Amino acid sequence: MKYNNILSVTENGITTLTINRPSKLNALNRETIQELHDAFKEADASSKTKVIIVTGSGEKAFVAGADISEFADFSEEEGANLAAKGQALLFNFVANLSTPVIAAINGFALGGGLELAMAAHFRIASENAKMGLPEVSLGVIPGYGGTQRLPQLVGKGRAMEMIMTAGMIDSHQALEYGLVNHVTSAEELLEFTEKIASKIMRNSSVAISSAIRAINANYEDGKNGFEVEIEEFGNCFGTEDFEEGTQAFLQKRKADFPGK
Repeated sequence: MKYNNILSVTENGITTLTINRPSKLNALNRETIQELHDAFKEADASSKTKVIIVTGSGEKAFVAGADISEFADFSEEEGANLAAKGQALLFNFVANLSTPVIAAINGFALGGGLELAMAAHFRIASENAKMGLPEVSLGVIPGYGGTQRLPQLVGKGRAMEMIMTAGMIDSHQALEYGLVNHVTSAEELLEFTEKIASKIMRNSSVAISSAIRAINANYEDGKNGFEVEIEEFGNCFGTEDFEEGTQAFLQKRKADFPGK
């Protein structure tokens, strides 16, 4: 599939999605959100993709926010619809993908950009990265899951401060907060992220998908994460990956998971 604002490359089991609007600091407009949905969906459905990396083009920005010009004159109803559609189409969609998603944050990740990074299963940042949710400086609040995911990752107090001040934190502060897992140089960011992706790919993709569902259940209203874990744990026993993994362990050899 061809995209206007995204580059999609699959090599060695890794699909890298690069948001490619450098003149707009990779800001998310409606077209880009739709294209990201389509690209994530395509990668998730492909047997060639074991891990997805999402990043931004250039050295300045991962995603510097949403394209404000698209909604500056919206009504209350239009604003609510914008948030609901965006969450369903992209942010919640990414968070619940069965394929692992890693955000490689290069440069600014602000507003919708940080919300996209937080929707990924975990994050790696370059040393020059800056992160924040500046929406209240525009008279609005984060609408793509930021008020929910940021407290889950950094705690209520820090999230309140970040959102209320509309300030940015650097990559090392983000690491201290637990917002990102690792910090690297800008030059090493993708290589480092790919190395972690390679470690993930050594394991059972079926079990990883089960783990994602079980972990996410703890943060979903009306779901008991422990019960989902029990169900997913039991489901694993009926998979070919479980049979291969246990036999490989008993035979003291490296597992060759079929992904079934």
